[in-house]
Amino acid sequence: MKRVVITGIGALSPIGNTFEECWENLLAGKNGVSVIERTGGVSIAGKLTGFNPRMYVDVKDELRLDPFAVYAFAAAKMAVEDAGASVEDFAVVIGTSRGGISRLNEAMKKLYGYNDASGRRKVSGFLMAGTTSGMAASYISRRFRTKGYCTGISTACASGASAVGEAFRLIKHGIAAGAIAGGAEAPVCEVCILGYDACRALSRSGSLTASCPFDERRNGFVLSEGSAVLVLEEYETALIRGAAVYAEVAGYGNSSDAFDMVKPSSRGPAGAMSDALKEAHLVPSDVGFINAHGTSTRLGDLAEAGAIKMLFGGLDVPVTANKSMTGHMLSSSGAFEIASTAMSLKEGIVPATINLTDVDPSCGINVVRSAIQDNFTSAISNSFGFGGVNVCVALKRLETSRSK
Repeated sequence: MKRVVITGIGALSPIGNTFEECWENLLAGKNGVSVIERTGGVSIAGKLTGFNPRMYVDVKDELRLDPFAVYAFAAAKMAVEDAGASVEDFAVVIGTSRGGISRLNEAMKKLYGYNDASGRRKVSGFLMAGTTSGMAASYISRRFRTKGYCTGISTACASGASAVGEAFRLIKHGIAAGAIAGGAEAPVCEVCILGYDACRALSRSGSLTASCPFDERRNGFVLSEGSAVLVLEEYETALIRGAAVYAEVAGYGNSSDAFDMVKPSSRGPAGAMSDALKEAHLVPSDVGFINAHGTSTRLGDLAEAGAIKMLFGGLDVPVTANKSMTGHMLSSSGAFEIASTAMSLKEGIVPATINLTDVDPSCGINVVRSAIQDNFTSAISNSFGFGGVNVCVALKRLETSRSK
């Protein structure tokens, strides 16, 4: 079995258009939530600010692709440049929950809202190709001319973490020398907002501090857009070429609640965490901190807290929740939080959870209110999704001659 390391990271989110900017703003506790035009009962979201797609794609591709695929390529390009790797023989694995929902939303408005000047209900000839969930992976593969393993993954909000975990397995078992893996979403549109609002998942408070994981006042997540992509490589190959390393991916747990379409449980997430630790040859007391799924929903946070207590018992392991700043970028959050966890291990600092006034006593976990510094050697990152899909990725700090 081969060891796997992270050598490149690219990201764009409501708190930055590069991973470096995102990381600085995570440490600074920047809130990425902003006011949007009210849709149904929702008036806040996490939007990209100042992102220029033409830095990454030409006008034709911008028009043909859904924004989620553009975001994915932008993050992938940054990650590949960061890694400095030749990626022609790498796998490409990109997760998305909503796929091309933005372009589909526009098409539905054309079909059912208004017609063009000729009276025809007209949609783009690229609508079906440009919105398919696998197009982000395919477009990245085409642009980097990779001709091997290429797949799109959709496991709801766990999709980005699933993509990183599956890429890890491909490299570990020698199927691929490396991989470009992550998640991408562009869901801030009417149909998506109304859909999540209809199932009472979104916060209707209108407050810019509404993304408050594990807080007593939490009342739903804040929908956000963005992408995060990582370059993973086989450890020895990365070492030989003198690559700088963020962290080692050491374990991957994937479980199903087998319980309900939307209601979460604690046993499924606990199983995913346990499996990730076993593969990483870790025990709960080895874990320095947990980067929580932490979406700011009443039941979701309670279920995750229950899973943490189930596995970690009386251990007072620190828990941080990046979504308090970024909002919920769906699949992108899973990949982004793995990247953040890797950076925390490398830098020896864990970002705080913002917007936290009073930790819900029913949760009863050690949520990080202020950034903490320590030489943590290992950590885990959680991602869960509708349908009861649970993913946990375990990371280890790697001491090498070069660091990012």
